[in-house]
Amino acid sequence: MTSRLKDVAALAGVSIRTVSNVVSGSGAVAEQTRLKVQAALDELGYRPNVAARNLRAGRTGLIGLVIPELHSPYFGELAGLIVQAAQQRSWTVVIDQTFGDADAERRLLEGTGGRVVDGLVISPWALSPEELAAHAQRVPLVFLGERSPGGLADRVAVDNVLAADEATTHLLDLGRRRIAAVGLQPHLHNGTARQRHEGYTAALRRAGVAPDPALERTVGTLHRADGYAAMSALLDEGVEVDAVFAFSDELALGALHCAHQRGLRVPGDLAVMGFDGIEDARWANPALTTVVPDKRQITERALQCLADRIYSPASAVPPQDVVVPHHLEIRASTVGRASSASASPASPASPA
Repeated sequence: MTSRLKDVAALAGVSIRTVSNVVSGSGAVAEQTRLKVQAALDELGYRPNVAARNLRAGRTGLIGLVIPELHSPYFGELAGLIVQAAQQRSWTVVIDQTFGDADAERRLLEGTGGRVVDGLVISPWALSPEELAAHAQRVPLVFLGERSPGGLADRVAVDNVLAADEATTHLLDLGRRRIAAVGLQPHLHNGTARQRHEGYTAALRRAGVAPDPALERTVGTLHRADGYAAMSALLDEGVEVDAVFAFSDELALGALHCAHQRGLRVPGDLAVMGFDGIEDARWANPALTTVVPDKRQITERALQCLADRIYSPASAVPPQDVVVPHHLEIRASTVGRASSASASPASPASPA
């Protein structure tokens, strides 16, 4: 016999509305109540008729995810987590990429006007805040990263300034003073590189170290080849450098590869720090120290914000500016193998 919402409500001892909120992921439900309802759902084997529910509500059950690059390890890992979290809400995710191109971002934002998707999670790199704000009221939107559309839509991000400050401070605490910053991107609007540079310079100044423009390197993209090229240029120009803070793990891996080719010992001659906490960083040789944003919380908070807008479009709750946690994963590329036991806990078989 097929279970109904009222059967679940009776078993859990709650209202049908509460059960509906738990099933759809909308509305505020206390955690203890949610667990009780979920237990009843599992016991009765309740399966919602998603197609019928969406049809009645005028929704498609589709959400869009727009990211700059699918082949980026960071965005690839993030996309995988978003798909997993969306499945828990019976949503299907339609993924597209922009390569950081303004026209592509604009086209995908404007394409939502036909309501092919119920909502959109987007990580914009190129569009100005003014253009983002113009689109923010047409469809439920959640922005990932540093672009805030004038407080007109929800945004989920890591504190890049604080994280970069902590990363640079770690290098300074190791006695490094000639710390290169690899990853400046003045051609982009998204603000990530600018904020990480701000945290980098703040840490230097607090330690009494004057920022040196010769140590600051602009890149076209955040790929390994760009990190390799930046490290090569530093060495070819004879710039004194004893550490690298790369604004992405991919850049750091490129710099690490260059250092190996040039015969530099890491971390003896050069300490290398990344940012993003991608899985590849754990398997570098030596394993890469990196800033690790809580990617799972990024996805969960982003989808909760989106659900709130989809299911309660007339809600008086103002758009949220959500800052998710991060931590430093300290590995051998900065502290060396002999000291790595004092860093993040790892099993004996772990390459970290």
